[in-house]
Amino acid sequence: MAHTVLFEVTDRVATITLNRPAQLNALSVEMMEDLQGAARRLRESKDVEVVVVTGAGDHFMAGGDLNDFARHFGQSASARQATYRAMIEKHINPTIEIMQSLHQPVIAKVRGACAGFGLSLMLGCDLAVCADTAKFTTAYASIGLPADGGMSYFLPRIVGTRKAAELLLLADRFDATEAQRLGLVNRVVAADKLDSETTVLIDRLKNGPRHAYGEIKQLLANTLDDKLETQLQSEAEAFGRCGATADFVEGVSAFLEKRKPSFRGG
Repeated sequence: MAHTVLFEVTDRVATITLNRPAQLNALSVEMMEDLQGAARRLRESKDVEVVVVTGAGDHFMAGGDLNDFARHFGQSASARQATYRAMIEKHINPTIEIMQSLHQPVIAKVRGACAGFGLSLMLGCDLAVCADTAKFTTAYASIGLPADGGMSYFLPRIVGTRKAAELLLLADRFDATEAQRLGLVNRVVAADKLDSETTVLIDRLKNGPRHAYGEIKQLLANTLDDKLETQLQSEAEAFGRCGATADFVEGVSAFLEKRKPSFRGG
């Protein structure tokens, strides 16, 4: 790995850190490859219960590294088309697909700039906590691009198609308050409290019912594509699987005994 992405597991929490702080963590080809490698490691990790995605330094990710695009300007239009498409298909798409398939809760911890693919990556996480100083934009249209990283998939599902069209077509910048109002982030906290507030959320999830979290994520992933009857059946099957776990027994027992549950992930 080129170390443009750091991967660390501590106390059952995996942290993926976008690591080009001098470039505002802009997405280079090397970072695409490293991020894909980190996603694959996550998929194979058996002892990870929560995942955190964050940026080194003062920013999350300020979009793609335009220098990498400019290197291909000497090619013909058809060659550039093939090159750029291959970048997305080879690295970006598999990474997002893996991140979406993880059974662990994934938290985006966002400070500073969150633009372009950085916003796509944040939207692809299950939860997002951001500093009150964070700034957002889809960015793509401002350089003549549409979207990548699933942004055209995630945005309409969160904000609706009309607002998604506005965000993508106009590519205006907006602040953390607006991001929360739109439902793009879950929590906005003071910049100096971002680490501690994220840790509180991590601990809560880490000590929660692991199997149920995975089932919840799967149900949510399918809900907008399935018919009601299909979703009802999926809920019944997931309910049955969770009902057979030790965590369910512990959760019910704790409630009846008026104590806090101690989930073990079984």
